[in-house]
Amino acid sequence: MDALDNKCPACGATITFNPANQMWDCSYCASKFTLEQMQQHSNASTQESNTVNQLMPESTIGDVDVYRCKNCGAEIMADQTTTATFCVYCGSTAILKDRILQGRAPNYIIPFKTVKEDAIKGFKKVTKGRLLMPKSFKDPKNIEKISGIYIPFWGYDLEANGEVEFEASDIKTWSDSKYKYRKVDRYSIRKSGHFDFNKVLADASSRFPDDLMDSLEPFNYDDLTPYNHAYLSGFLAEKYDVDETEGLKRVSGRTNSTAVTLMQETVGHMEQKVINNGIRVSARYTHYIMLPVWMLNIKHNNKMYTFAMNGQTGKVIGNIPIGIKETIIWSIIFFITLFVLGIVYVLFIM
Repeated sequence: MDALDNKCPACGATITFNPANQMWDCSYCASKFTLEQMQQHSNASTQESNTVNQLMPESTIGDVDVYRCKNCGAEIMADQTTTATFCVYCGSTAILKDRILQGRAPNYIIPFKTVKEDAIKGFKKVTKGRLLMPKSFKDPKNIEKISGIYIPFWGYDLEANGEVEFEASDIKTWSDSKYKYRKVDRYSIRKSGHFDFNKVLADASSRFPDDLMDSLEPFNYDDLTPYNHAYLSGFLAEKYDVDETEGLKRVSGRTNSTAVTLMQETVGHMEQKVINNGIRVSARYTHYIMLPVWMLNIKHNNKMYTFAMNGQTGKVIGNIPIGIKETIIWSIIFFITLFVLGIVYVLFIM
């Protein structure tokens, strides 16, 4: 299995992608390289200086392969859907090229635009003022575990065609000195249309909850760029394990609902009700896209809670539990405070 470890063309040290300047920075010699410069060095170098190393797993534990880091000799573990990881001891990136190309290679990638510090600030902002939050969510050691991950998505170019039948009505009310009047005009309306949707997203990894990934949208497609493994340097990455046909089933329902809503907006009556939906959704093309996400998982009471931030736009979502101990403590404090205030009121004010 090929494992690529991007090296600095100037000094040979490990080099990583920096979202802040959209360049590859070397922390040892302070050199900075654009993608074009990285490609030039890669094209001009030999296979050895291009750092393409043959890494075969030394052993397998269940579904996890164990590799040996070429730089420091430490063990690197990767499960079957991991395409990019790194050595926790020396920081060397291990991009498992064969896994990336196995099945279908990515078409596009949106590089990270936010850095780890942004993700930490986002997490702290979400948790700020939550007095009943468990202590584990305030522990700096846990917060520092926030990781940047490229998550695989299917992006579907879709067509929606068909006819929708609506039952609509307009209601008018008035009154005089004796009576109140109500007039209802009812209509039967049929609307037909054709809609094009580009790159409708569906999470292509079963490891991450679909509702969580859906909540991170939208992504700005202005930053969509042809896939290049160099962007994975310094980050984790996953490979799809959800078939594109399965993903299409998910997005077809959302697309159908959107098409009906767009038609409904043109009906133009006070009340509308769909009585027949004849919209059919079909896929023209499917794109394989890698999208950036900052993610933190914290375990509390044997349940995993996830915080995630869109690595491009900075949109934050999170699921923060209420701690039982914290609830009891603050309830006691609240009760004591009320008790003391009651005594003060009785002794000094009444």
